[in-house]
Amino acid sequence: MAGSTDGDDLRLLVVGLDAGCLPILEPLFESGELPTLQGLFAEGTAGPLESQIPPWTASAWPSLYTGKNPGEHGVYDFLTFDGYDWDVVNATHVRARPIWELLGDHGRSSVVVNVPVTHPAREFDGALIPGLTAPEEPTCHPEGILEDVKLACGGEYWIYPQSGPAPDRSIEGYERTIELRGKAFRYLSRRFAPDFGFLQFQQTDSVFHERPGDRRAIEAVYREVDRQVAETIERTEPENVLVVSDHGMGKVTGDEFRLNEYLRDAGYVSARSGGEGMPDWSKTWENDFLEGSEASSREPSAVERALNAAATVGLTTQRIAGALERVGLKEPIGKRVPNDAIRAASEQVDFPDSRAYVRSKSELGIRINLEGREPDGTVSPEEYETVREDLIASLSAVRTPDGEPMFDAVEPRETYFEGPHVEAAPDVMTIPADFDNAIVADLGRERFGEPMEPWNHKRTGVVAAAGPAFDASAGLEGATIFDIAPTICSLFDVPVDDDMDGEPLPAVDGGRRRSYPTYDPEPITATDDGTVEDRLSDLGYL
Repeated sequence: MAGSTDGDDLRLLVVGLDAGCLPILEPLFESGELPTLQGLFAEGTAGPLESQIPPWTASAWPSLYTGKNPGEHGVYDFLTFDGYDWDVVNATHVRARPIWELLGDHGRSSVVVNVPVTHPAREFDGALIPGLTAPEEPTCHPEGILEDVKLACGGEYWIYPQSGPAPDRSIEGYERTIELRGKAFRYLSRRFAPDFGFLQFQQTDSVFHERPGDRRAIEAVYREVDRQVAETIERTEPENVLVVSDHGMGKVTGDEFRLNEYLRDAGYVSARSGGEGMPDWSKTWENDFLEGSEASSREPSAVERALNAAATVGLTTQRIAGALERVGLKEPIGKRVPNDAIRAASEQVDFPDSRAYVRSKSELGIRINLEGREPDGTVSPEEYETVREDLIASLSAVRTPDGEPMFDAVEPRETYFEGPHVEAAPDVMTIPADFDNAIVADLGRERFGEPMEPWNHKRTGVVAAAGPAFDASAGLEGATIFDIAPTICSLFDVPVDDDMDGEPLPAVDGGRRRSYPTYDPEPITATDDGTVEDRLSDLGYL
C-alpha cells in the first residue's frame, strides 16, 4: 500500500466480502490460497464483525454504509410491503444518508462498485455502479458511465452472472463476474481519482447458495477475489484498506421450521390454493431454471403432475430442478416452467383472511394483520398487544424434535430496531438458535424438516483494517456492522453523524460527532423487474 498522503491518492479502499467470515477464510489462509487477503489480515488488525438482525444482504449492507439500524434506514429485507402488495427494495427505500454522500458533502470523492441496494444512484462527487437488486442495465452515476465501463472491461459488464456468456453457476461464470468487478473499479479509479473506494464481491455469498458445500467452487471464487484485490491494490495504491462483510456463512445442521404451518395450526393463518394467496414472484409468465426443451413442447399434464408432487417437498421458484429430482422426475421437462403452474401446485397463505403470518423468511419475523394498517386487517388495535404477547409466549416455548429450543429469542420488534421506520418492521422477531436452525414460510408440510438450504447466513462476519491510519495493536472486540461508517468518517476527519448507531473502531482515532440536516432522499420508486426477482428467487431469498 502507498505511504504517500498526496491528495490525489486513494485514502481508503473498502473491500466488501458478502458473507465473509473467519470460519471460511482461515482454512483458505492456512492452505495459502489467499495471499493478498491473508497479508492484509496479518499486517493490520482483524476480528469478527457482528451483523444485525436480520443478517441478510439487502438490509445489512445499507446498515453498514449508513451506520444506522433498519429502524433508521427503513430496509428490512429484499422485499418491501405496502399492504399485501410487495416490491424488491432499491436505493430509494434507503431513507438514510450513504457514507459516500456524506463524504461528498465534505469535499471527498468516491468510487462505489457493486454494493447492494444502491440503484438508482443519487448524485454525489464520484461514480457508482450498483450491485444486487439493481436491474441488469442499471442507471449508474454519472449518467452514461456504464457504457464506458463495458468498453474498459472488454465490451461486457453484467450485474448477474447468467446475463453474460459464461454459464450461470459455473466456476467460469463466477470468475468472470468477479474479474469484471475489479476491472470496473480500477477503470473508474483511474478516471475519477477518488479519495474513497468501495468494491464489493457478491459471489462469496451466492456460491454457497447455488453450489452449497462445493469446495472447488468456493476456493475458485475466493482465489479470484484475492487476485482482483491484489491487482486493485497494485494499481490504485490505497493508503489504507478495510475488509468488511455484511454477515457470515455456515452449515445449517439443525431443523427447518415451517412457521406458517405452525401459525395455521394455532389459528392465525388461513390458506388457499391456486396462487392468489401469495405474491406473483415474477411479472413474466415464465422463469428460466430448468435445462432442456421448452415446456410448451411437452404434455402439460406431465409438468402439472411433477409440480404437484414437488409441492409436497416444498417447491417454490427456488431450487426447482433439485425439488423435481427429489420426487423422481430426473429427466429434463423444459427450460421454462410457468410460475402460475408452480403457485397452483401448492397451498399459500391467504394474507387478507389471516391474523398473523410470515411474509418473507429473510425478515425473520411475523407480521400481524392489523386493522387500519393492512387493507383487510383482522386484528383490532385493541387486540394488537395481546396477540403479539401470545405469539411471543407460544413461539418462545417451541422445541425442535430433539427437544432443543427452536429460537434464541422471540421478541417485539422494538428490541432490535429504533427510529422513524420501525413501523415497517415485522411485529414479532423470531431469531433461530445460533442460526443453526432455519425458518421458512411454506405451507403444506410437516412443521419440522430437513433444511432446504444446507448452508445459510450466520450472525458473525469479519473485519480487517490495514494501513498507517489504523493501529495494528488495537483489538476489535465487540465490533459491529454499525461501526464501519463511523470508522470511515473518522479516517477522513469527517464528523460522525449523531444518529449513527455505531462508534469508530478502536483501531482508528475516534472522531467528533455532530448533528446533520435531515436527509432528503428521492421519492420511493418501484423496482418491478423480473430479472431481479428471478435472481433473488434462484438464490433462495424469495
